[in-house]
Amino acid sequence: MLAQLHIENIAVIESSDMAFGDRFNVLTGETGAGKSIVVDAIGAILGQRTSRDLIRTGAKGAAVEALFCHLPKLEWFEKSGIFPDENGELLLRRELTGDGRNTCRVNGQMVTVAQLKELGDQLVNIHGQHDGQQLLDPSCHLSYLDRFGNLTEGPLAAFQEAYEAVLSLRREMSALQMDESEKARRMDSLQYQIDELEAADLKEGEQETLSQRREVLRNAEKLLSAAAQAHGALSGDEDSTGAVDLLERAENALSGVSRVGGEWQTLWEKASELTYAVRDLAEQLRDMESGLDMEPGELDLVETRLDQLYRLGKKYGSDTKEMLEYLEKCRAELDQIQFSADRLEKLEGKLAAALKTAEEKGLTLRAARVKAARVLEERIQTELAELDMPKVRFQVSMAEKAGEQGMDATGMDEVCFLMSANLGEDLKPIHKIASGGELARIMLALKNVLAENDDVSTLIFDEVDTGVSGRAAQKVAQKLAQVSRSKQVLCVTHLPQLAAMADVHFSVEKGERDGRTYTKVEALKPDRRKEEVARLTSGEEITAVALESAGELLAAAQRYREGGCAR
Repeated sequence: MLAQLHIENIAVIESSDMAFGDRFNVLTGETGAGKSIVVDAIGAILGQRTSRDLIRTGAKGAAVEALFCHLPKLEWFEKSGIFPDENGELLLRRELTGDGRNTCRVNGQMVTVAQLKELGDQLVNIHGQHDGQQLLDPSCHLSYLDRFGNLTEGPLAAFQEAYEAVLSLRREMSALQMDESEKARRMDSLQYQIDELEAADLKEGEQETLSQRREVLRNAEKLLSAAAQAHGALSGDEDSTGAVDLLERAENALSGVSRVGGEWQTLWEKASELTYAVRDLAEQLRDMESGLDMEPGELDLVETRLDQLYRLGKKYGSDTKEMLEYLEKCRAELDQIQFSADRLEKLEGKLAAALKTAEEKGLTLRAARVKAARVLEERIQTELAELDMPKVRFQVSMAEKAGEQGMDATGMDEVCFLMSANLGEDLKPIHKIASGGELARIMLALKNVLAENDDVSTLIFDEVDTGVSGRAAQKVAQKLAQVSRSKQVLCVTHLPQLAAMADVHFSVEKGERDGRTYTKVEALKPDRRKEEVARLTSGEEITAVALESAGELLAAAQRYREGGCAR
């Protein structure tokens, strides 16, 4: 659960610390006071997308910290290698700067925003007014049903694997299917490229070898002269004695006295080593001299070949290795086109089998969805009755997916939520029936049912009570109190019934100081809480009657909570 929250320089909140209870928490305040800013700050620490506009004017940056405790074992911990500390606590921190950079930490260890969001999705569910729009959107209903039935990891995943095999085969077949004129043009193009590359008789590494040979041929005279002079200096000629002969004399002279040992032995050994090394060098120079022999016109031939390889490289690859790989690719594609009819026939057989498998998986998924739909209907009906909507009928309508294929990545089914708001009226799509207050309660019922099947321990409701009042508001308050017995609940509300039902009540107030706007978040004590509930009931002018009424509302809520929030 979310135990503590620290907000620093977020919008009109300069600094605020909040300690939440483990059950039902509410935030109240005038419109525009900054209640939703608290929710935005929680969203930021959960990795949701933020804007630099969220930073308080004049501040260099902003920060949010959240302390969580009593957490279940989450998949994220194993995946990231970051775990709660020895007290079972997890501290999240996110720093925002004016240049758009983010620094995120979990228990002091740096994480990315994406990692933070993945963790946040497992810690908290935030339900805002936009969720009502999702409830009205039939395209979202299928995912609601799959979540409720826990179908995403089982039947849906099995179907999607089979469906992806169908798509893969269709893509391969589409690549093979072309008209005869297009096929002929492509075959001609491939054959031309193959012929050109085969005629070039390419050898891997040839360019490097030829480039080195060209440098030798271009500098042949200098190289030959240098080798001849060096060889002459070492081996000697008719007019002079070479270094090899001189070293051999020195070696022979020292050989006679090497038996004395000591330094004389060492000197003779050095002379022997030098003689061997210089003799070896002389032989290498002689070989280099003879190796510099070149055929007339060889340089022109090398230049011509390198130019050919350069021109081919501009079309087929930067070096002979890439050109040879391109040649093999062309041969493979040509074979594929030439034998496309045979390949298509084989793929058609595979596609038929893949479609059959996908249909079987789709029917299994459909059966699971039908079963889940009946249970969802029953659970929603129960929830709606508890929310003072006993005559509202809710139904999950299922139909086969339209279109030639009859399937897509979601399966073979179309799902739509239907409802009848009044006795005797036909069931119709929910977006054509629900009013604001009805929609808020239906969404609360649905969210409550869905929350039963996940490990998220904290639910946040941001003004989802829009359009609800009177008896319905009291039922919503009681429902949230019931939910808070198994999940931590934080609710932003304008309703006195919800505010009175909470275990912990925060007031959000806006004020001015030194020409700046400041928002203060305060945990209310009993007297201040009675005043705030009275303000929600009667408005700005708080009368004695309003205070008395607020006291009665708080007392009734206390009795309901102490009674165990029995359903």
